[in-house]
Amino acid sequence: MAGADSQNKRPSCYGVLETVFPPGPEGLRQSPPGCMACRHKTDCLRQAINGQQGDIIAGERVDRRYRAGQIGFWSRWSRKKQIARQVGHKRKG
Repeated sequence: MAGADSQNKRPSCYGVLETVFPPGPEGLRQSPPGCMACRHKTDCLRQAINGQQGDIIAGERVDRRYRAGQIGFWSRWSRKKQIARQVGHKRKG
């Protein structure tokens, strides 16, 4: 996306989940067209998903599976708790 000072520098939006992978009108996340033309798109998206904000995506995935009937209440609860624990370990460590 725009905002890079030179060819080698990352743009200011690099790895920012809500900028490079925002929720679309139907609630599913998708990259905006401006990101598709960026030479950093793959690494940027990988950084956004694997970074601290990536836990948001994991929680959304569990919620979608629950709403679709793929997992039950207790499985959803357990997975959400596991994600919360991982977030706690990332912040402490």
